[in-house]
Amino acid sequence: MSDAAALPGQPRGAVVSGPATARAVNVLAPNASAMTLDGTNTWIVAEPDSELAVVIDPGPLDDAHLRNVIAMAEKAGKRVALTLLTHGHPDHAEGAGRFAELTGTKVRALDSALRLGDEGLAAGDVIRTGGLELRVVPTPGHTSDSLCFHLPADRAVLTGDTILGRGTTMVAHPDGRLGDYLDSLRRLRSLTVDDGVHLVLPGHGPVLEDAQGAVEFYLAHRAHRLAQVETAVENGHHTAADVVAHVYADVDRSLWGAAELSVRAQIEYLREHGLIPETG
Repeated sequence: MSDAAALPGQPRGAVVSGPATARAVNVLAPNASAMTLDGTNTWIVAEPDSELAVVIDPGPLDDAHLRNVIAMAEKAGKRVALTLLTHGHPDHAEGAGRFAELTGTKVRALDSALRLGDEGLAAGDVIRTGGLELRVVPTPGHTSDSLCFHLPADRAVLTGDTILGRGTTMVAHPDGRLGDYLDSLRRLRSLTVDDGVHLVLPGHGPVLEDAQGAVEFYLAHRAHRLAQVETAVENGHHTAADVVAHVYADVDRSLWGAAELSVRAQIEYLREHGLIPETG
């Protein structure tokens, strides 16, 4: 049995629906898989004494789950007043339109195609609902539209898929770019160093108690994988599939498809920086 305190980011333990901080409640979607871990974490965020709540990532188009989110908010004496998206992948955003119908809320996202209403989200935006303050942090890389939400009052950041509660995330090439992702991780590290963020509330997996440790682990992991990919290419593994078979041999084969996207992003990054040659 592993000691959670010894694992990257110090995961809290089992992933369950319920309160995670004074202001954030998780509602776990029933869509567990190799890619989604225990399922999508749908977050209800609100000031303790407020009647208004914000929901982040309604999750898949599963009517029972969406209604459960509303019921959990109502049980706490809250009304959902706004819906936010960390990014557009279906396991986070597919249910947003139906959720908006059920709650009568607007949906705000970076990608205009995902919005319901006139307002989007952009770097530096501060969302205030019922006394709650959420700060929008641009974190492209996993996807081009990825965002995180800084919750200063709980010294927490809601990371979507940019940082997971277990394992590491993929760079979804070609939409996701490794250079952007590394910049985003450094931006999150500055939140832990300069803004006192201690908790990661991820889109999948358990809450992480050591946000800085999680970010440092991700940066080190990316550097290690990049070096492995560079060496593999230098040794004649020129296609992404060949590199995956060589570098990710110890990874469950069900994840090789996602790994290939990350490898393509890494090869692109290495070529852009002149670390491996262009191919014909």
